[in-house]
Amino acid sequence: MPKRYSCPVELTVDVIGGRWRTVLLSHLEEGVHRYGELRRLTPGISEKMLSQRLRELEADGLISRRDLGTAAPHVEYDLTDEGRTLAPVLQALYDWGVARAGRTGAEVESL
Repeated sequence: MPKRYSCPVELTVDVIGGRWRTVLLSHLEEGVHRYGELRRLTPGISEKMLSQRLRELEADGLISRRDLGTAAPHVEYDLTDEGRTLAPVLQALYDWGVARAGRTGAEVESL
């Protein structure tokens, strides 16, 4: 039985909510990344949290995980077609963050 929501924003926040899920989706919107690349791009996240969030995003059908089956672990993550539908949402969050940083003087490395 599908979960019921009282508002579409509630559903959206349930799917992409939380600091790390949105940040990881934003990085994957740029293209395919290996686990180590995502770790370097997201310095504030712990190994445990990164693994957990990637598993959640995969379970939600927003990202895909591809194990290349090499001797050394080589796993790549990418947005699924469903994950790509979030591009306008992620862009809006990015644009708002840039504008907010400009208004408040907050420092954002990617600016």
